[in-house]
Amino acid sequence: MTNSGDRHGEAEDALQSINKRTGRNMPQAVATGAVLVVVILASLLIRVDAFVVLIMIFMILGLWELRVDFATAGLHIPLLTLCLCSSASIVLTYYAPDHLLAMMLCVMATVLLVCLSASTRINMGTRVSVAVARKLSSSDSNARVESSYNKAAIDEGVHQSRMSNVGASLFTVLYIPLLACFLVLPLTFGGHPVAHAFMSIFLPALSDIGGLFFGAWFGKHKLSPRISPKKSVEGLIGSMLFSTLGALSIVATTYDASQWASRWWVPVLLGMMTGVVGTFGDLCASMLKRDIGIKDMGHLLRGHGGVLDRVDSILLAAPFIATVLFITGI
Repeated sequence: MTNSGDRHGEAEDALQSINKRTGRNMPQAVATGAVLVVVILASLLIRVDAFVVLIMIFMILGLWELRVDFATAGLHIPLLTLCLCSSASIVLTYYAPDHLLAMMLCVMATVLLVCLSASTRINMGTRVSVAVARKLSSSDSNARVESSYNKAAIDEGVHQSRMSNVGASLFTVLYIPLLACFLVLPLTFGGHPVAHAFMSIFLPALSDIGGLFFGAWFGKHKLSPRISPKKSVEGLIGSMLFSTLGALSIVATTYDASQWASRWWVPVLLGMMTGVVGTFGDLCASMLKRDIGIKDMGHLLRGHGGVLDRVDSILLAAPFIATVLFITGI
């Protein structure tokens, strides 16, 4: 019994050490990640259209999270307008005859309608206030000290200026619906929608995994200690390595030998670029959270925080991956 108890205690200590190094609850993170992988694979196996719907669902959840995050700083964005316009952008980007033109026109219309909606004074209701109260928990109190809005009273009666709301709303359009459209765009060309979906989703995810493990075990040189203390140069190297291996695997199993032999440099480029851009996306999200004064974007995904905490690198890498795939014809 004593030996069993000692082994159990050692296992708990080892797990706590891993959680401290990675900055997250690893068992929960692994379980949540496995569920997300199964959901994505199932949608792709059913039909590519189901994957488009899945992107739309995650986009709407991300918009809800960002609405709550901004509300903690007294900023308000027009959620209904954003959801309707963003969903229309996703659908038309995929189904319209000219996909790129449809995406551009939809994003432009979204910017116009969202800015007009954000400039009006509309009662946001009590649900946001309840969500804000949950967000401002003890885990966020320390983060709020360094926020740009740390001196503002956060209650239902306090609002930022209309132009501040417009600016936050414009940022939201560029951050979520525009970048989400670049996840849909690669599905419309090249004749390999599943492979393109794998590259758009799993390369940034592999980059995150490589950065997490290399940073946890080998990280000594901080990449940007002020923005994200756990990011390291070694983690960046791990991100590039994992995403490059992933890109090589996808291309090798998708394309024939002749195309693979002549385009071997494309997955290498994709992997290296995704590692760098994905890490930059994580830093941008960390900077946004630090400025607002929150620890996590949300609490929908156990072990990961919110939806935006999981997809920040995926969103920022999406236009780069889509551009490389389109130019190289892969």
